[in-house]
Amino acid sequence: MTKIKSLADLKKMKSDLQSKIALREKSENPEGRVLIRVGMGTSGIASGAKQIMEFLIDETEKRSVDAIVTQTGDMGYSFAEPTVEVTLPGQEPIVFGDVDQKKADDIIEKYIKNGELLDGIIPQNYETIDKK
Repeated sequence: MTKIKSLADLKKMKSDLQSKIALREKSENPEGRVLIRVGMGTSGIASGAKQIMEFLIDETEKRSVDAIVTQTGDMGYSFAEPTVEVTLPGQEPIVFGDVDQKKADDIIEKYIKNGELLDGIIPQNYETIDKK
């Protein structure tokens, strides 16, 4: 992390972070972008969801993946935390469980970029986050 040495550094950092957040949250065409939601309920955070979310934000940006990465509350899968829901444009959402950094990398490279299914998908007997 960059050291903040002055008020100007802090203001620049704030501005950069606000623009990233605005881009993620207020996209002009969200249905045409990949939507990645990280379960950040208490059990998710305790299992490392914050680090997974930071990894997904950084890596989608580095790899030029057109994605909105955001957090959501508890998805109801405490047994499989951290959980990540990925919705590709025009497709139903898929929830991945037990996501560590390696699996998050595979989600980006294999599932999002190449459309390959991965191990760790939670069966589709759930309601999407929006319907809960």
